[in-house]
Amino acid sequence: MSPLVGHPVFERVALIGLGLIGGSIALASRRAGAAGRVVGYARTAETRATARRIGLCDEIVESAAEAVAGADLVILCVPVGAMASVAAEIAPALREGAVVSDVGSVKGAVIEALSGLPDHVHVIPAHPLAGTEHSGPESGFAELFDNRYCLLTPLPGGDAEAEGRLARFWRALGANVEAMAPERHDLVLAVTSHAPHLIAYTMVGVADDMRRVTKSEVIKYSAAGFRDFTRIAASDPTMWRDVFLTNREATLEILGRFTEELFALQRAIRTGNGEMLFDYFTRTRAIRRGIIDAGQDTAAPDFGRVAARSGPKAGE
Repeated sequence: MSPLVGHPVFERVALIGLGLIGGSIALASRRAGAAGRVVGYARTAETRATARRIGLCDEIVESAAEAVAGADLVILCVPVGAMASVAAEIAPALREGAVVSDVGSVKGAVIEALSGLPDHVHVIPAHPLAGTEHSGPESGFAELFDNRYCLLTPLPGGDAEAEGRLARFWRALGANVEAMAPERHDLVLAVTSHAPHLIAYTMVGVADDMRRVTKSEVIKYSAAGFRDFTRIAASDPTMWRDVFLTNREATLEILGRFTEELFALQRAIRTGNGEMLFDYFTRTRAIRRGIIDAGQDTAAPDFGRVAARSGPKAGE
C-alpha cells in the first residue's frame, strides 16, 4: 500500500481520460490523500456518466478546458494519438505554474504533441509501468501502481522543484519513481511492452486464420500457454494502434532482433539441436524468474490480478 501523505501533494488534480489508468490515479490519490480535489473529464458522455455513478472523482465536468481550470496538476490519460488535440484544447485554460504530465507509453511523440503548451506551465512527461488488459472507468483500482515503476522523462532545463513534486505524487500512489531520457524510454518499452503486445496480437491472428482450427475451438481448448501469453491481446486497440505508429522505429528495431532469434530457434528445431534449445530455455527462464524476484510480477495464478482487483473501489 502507498504511504499516506501528511497533506495533499497537489490541491487540484485534473484527469483528462477516465479509463483504467485515469480511474486508478483517482482511486490511488484518494487512498493516499495525495490530492485535495480530483476533477475528471472523459470524451464520451457515457464514460462521464459511469464515472459519476461510481463516484470515481470528486467532480466530473463536461470539457477538458473546464477540468484543467485552476488545476495545479494536469494528467493526460488519453491515447498518444489524441495528445496534440487535447493539448490544444486545454492550453488557454491552464493556470500559471501548473504541472502538465501524461501516462503515455511513448515519450518522443508525446513531447512533440505537448510542445505547443504555454511557457508558463511545467511539462513533465511520465509513464507508469502498470496496467491490465481491461479498460474503462470501472476497471480502475487503487492498488494498480503499488511497487510498480513510474518513469519520468523530464525535458532539458525543466523545473527541478516541479519534477520533485510530481515524483512525490507518484510515490504517494505507491509507485517507484525513476527518471529516464525519452529516447531511452521508447527503446526500453519497445522491448518490454510494445513488441510483446504486437506478438500477442499476431499469435491470436494466426490461430484465427488457421482453417483447420475454428475460432470457437481456439477459445474452447485454450491451454495455459496460449491463454496466458495472449491475455494482453485483449488490450485497448486504439491505444496500441497509436503506440505502434508513434514508436515505429524502436518497435521495428526490436522486432528485427526478435525475428533473428526466432530464426535461430527455428533452425535448432529443424536440425534437432536439443542442446541449443535447452541452453536457450534455461537462460531465458532465469531472466523470467528475475522479474518475479524483482517484485514486478507474481507467481500467483492469473498473475495475481484477480486478488488485486478485489480491493476497494470508488464509493466503498
